[in-house]
Amino acid sequence: MSNTPATVDSVARSWDLVVIGGGITGAAVFREAVRMGLRTLLLEQNDFAWGTSSRSSKMVHGGLRYLKEGKVLLTRASVKERQRLLAEVPGLVDPLGFMMPVYSDGGPSRLVMGLGLSVYSLMALEKQYISYSAGQMADLVPGLRTQNLTGGFYFKDAQVDDARLVLRLIQEGVANGGTALNYTKVQAVGRDSRGRVAAITAQDTETGATAGFDTKVVINATGAWAEKLGRVPESGVHIRPLRGSHLIFPASVFPLDRVVSFMHPADKRPVFIFPWEGTAFLGTTDVDHDHDLNTEPVLTKAEADYLMEGLDFILPGLKISVSSCIASMAGVRPVLSHGRAAASAESREHAVWDEKGLVTVTGGKLTTFRLLANDALKAARDYLPAKNLPSKSEPVFDAPKNRSSKMAPLNKTVQTRLYGRYGNQANTLVETCGPDLLAPVFSTETLWAEIDFAARHGQVRHLSDLLLRRVRVGILLADGGAACFERLEPICKSALGWNQEQWESEKAAYVKLWREAYAPPSVLFAK
Repeated sequence: MSNTPATVDSVARSWDLVVIGGGITGAAVFREAVRMGLRTLLLEQNDFAWGTSSRSSKMVHGGLRYLKEGKVLLTRASVKERQRLLAEVPGLVDPLGFMMPVYSDGGPSRLVMGLGLSVYSLMALEKQYISYSAGQMADLVPGLRTQNLTGGFYFKDAQVDDARLVLRLIQEGVANGGTALNYTKVQAVGRDSRGRVAAITAQDTETGATAGFDTKVVINATGAWAEKLGRVPESGVHIRPLRGSHLIFPASVFPLDRVVSFMHPADKRPVFIFPWEGTAFLGTTDVDHDHDLNTEPVLTKAEADYLMEGLDFILPGLKISVSSCIASMAGVRPVLSHGRAAASAESREHAVWDEKGLVTVTGGKLTTFRLLANDALKAARDYLPAKNLPSKSEPVFDAPKNRSSKMAPLNKTVQTRLYGRYGNQANTLVETCGPDLLAPVFSTETLWAEIDFAARHGQVRHLSDLLLRRVRVGILLADGGAACFERLEPICKSALGWNQEQWESEKAAYVKLWREAYAPPSVLFAK
């Protein structure tokens, strides 16, 4: 990607495949289609990863919770994909330990948890857990509620920067010959006399430029928006948008390098607090989202109260106050609903259907993005040139061909992080920046060089693209990272060509957005 990208009115007019949606599923379909040698165009109506795929719980789950629902195949697939990603992209997908206390007054028993974790371990081909007594759990988790505590478990899982995962897939698809456009909305899907897909019309949502594209197949990977293009063919089934919200605290309030997972006392749903990028995330909720999908989802007061109730219940000794919260985040999950009353009871499995060349894929989990992509491409094969699907044993990502000598001053952890997140572009990132940019942005793990590189090469249009998705300092620092503005100003002016008026306008728009959708409860709900 670059910041002088192709535009809707300048790219080729004929494509083997058009992918609609720049979240994790669309990005994965795009990457796999390009790998197959297909001429592929990806279109996203907002910014890449704007929706669910930058607002998740950052977990690459093995799917332990699905075992109790009898979803053995889903769990097995998730474990395999998690293990592959851990091996393939360290620094982007990294191990994360879970501590799960067990109580006699709610949640699964030690026996049930132990059996589930044993099956989990068999799937991962290595033991994934350690069992602890009540006393050991209390020692290992400071501030833990000890009333009715019977013991607990440590088990292995993984976490990711979800937006960077999406961006790396798109980056490598573009590097290998695909074309990806953000802020480009598909207005219509055209069909021929037999009712088959024949073309689409798309418009740049900011400049108004419009163009038509010929294609025999469109893959609709728009998540919660999927039914805007094609209805679910199964009677009584529809896409149910569910909101999941998080509170974000400074790391200092949570003295652990692993997750504490527990059952919320109000509804026995799994909730957790976990370390991420120098902060502590508390989440998540699971409630119906009845608002306009095109506006930023926002944490509600009821959700904030629910999360704090759970935190106070499980870690009363830490006395974490909502006043310590520095940011919030809400995302909308596209769940294929079968009419269950409780949101958390709905299945997280994905579905694919074909309407004469309009192939829709929706639902599913972040962890299994490649499986969703391959299922979508299988459904589209009748409309595509004869190409073999990528082998399941083939790596998803391009391994860095060489390592720049400019990496030498950085410690190994930082080097691994950069290669995981940027692949081959990590070399360009360090080679084209001044040494003063190879320092972290305040208390975060993000380097100033990452901000500079993203501004120059990341198809950034707005300050929110840069601070909320290309890097994440907007949710990792207090006040949305306002302390960065002085140093950001010359970077944005140089890289993006903004004059003083544009910089001031973007800064004001970003501050307004952050205060309305990403701020802590003390700001969101201030009278």
